[in-house]
Amino acid sequence: MATAKKIRVAINGFGRIGRITFRALVEHYGKEIEIVAINDLAPVGTNAHLLRHDTNYRGFSRKVTVVEDGVKIRTKTYPALEVEGVKKPIAIVSEREPGKLPWRSMRVDVVLECTGFFTDSDSAAAHIAAGAKKVIISAPAKGDVQTIVLGVNDGDLDVNNDIFSNASCTTNCLAPIAQAIDKLWGIDHGLMTTVHAYTNDQRIQDQVHSDMRRARAGAANIIPTSTGAARAIGLVLPHLKGKLDGISLRVPVTTVSVVDLVVEVKKDLPSVDEVKKAITDAADGKYLGISGESPVSSDFIGDNRSSIVDIEFTAVQAPRTLKVLAWYDNEWGYSMRLAELTALIGSKLVEQA
Repeated sequence: MATAKKIRVAINGFGRIGRITFRALVEHYGKEIEIVAINDLAPVGTNAHLLRHDTNYRGFSRKVTVVEDGVKIRTKTYPALEVEGVKKPIAIVSEREPGKLPWRSMRVDVVLECTGFFTDSDSAAAHIAAGAKKVIISAPAKGDVQTIVLGVNDGDLDVNNDIFSNASCTTNCLAPIAQAIDKLWGIDHGLMTTVHAYTNDQRIQDQVHSDMRRARAGAANIIPTSTGAARAIGLVLPHLKGKLDGISLRVPVTTVSVVDLVVEVKKDLPSVDEVKKAITDAADGKYLGISGESPVSSDFIGDNRSSIVDIEFTAVQAPRTLKVLAWYDNEWGYSMRLAELTALIGSKLVEQA
């Protein structure tokens, strides 16, 4: 029997999301996906060390070794990572411009664009010009890019597109619970606040930044800032376009965030207990989950789900105002969705072959 073709994946940018998605792909999708290359400007040894050791998720489950002349592609030799349990070494490229990457010679099917820089359709298309078949942007995208939130609009995925966006971590949390509420009672309008872990786009100590608030020490302040996560709901649930908006409060935790959503619905709400039951019944457990164990943020570190409703804090203000809290691991949960979307698009490429 013929061996099923593996999808050949390259990761552009080996920061927080690039590394965590690497772990997710190796640990959960090794049978379907082969990571053939990583492009990053940092020293190979540094990237290997940060892959092995992670403050939030602890040590990697696989041994990682750097091989200086590990992969030869045509006439060029690349350093590589050898990862326990992965059959072939993974080439390490160090190229600043996506259009110059060796994706054609490496026969790359899907590029995960994880740098945070090439997030519009034109710049991401440089990967296609370099020989990749598809690009998935690990951020909200600009331009003609289909945005997919798994569990919400993945049924609309059009594999004829070249470039996709995995949306933001907050949109991945907000969309499943907004969809559930909308199906139950209809959303007229609403506002969201995400109490969000600080990120690499902030400063450890007060330092220059284009956003004056993000210029302040991230580990010592609650920092209000903007987010497009609520407005982006219209990209995955078009009938809710313009009905949701929100802000972000960056707080001194390294991962796990929580969405506080308040909506005005179109139907009179039942009792709060009936609302809790309806939301619980609507949760699929994979993307939208329920927690009733009086949790705090650290309880969700490494949680695979996109959105976990803290059902205890569901509140109703008669007749039509509803408040919900939903937790999410903004790194691991998001990276699991990125890995899963890669596998989904890859499977459709195999079907087309």
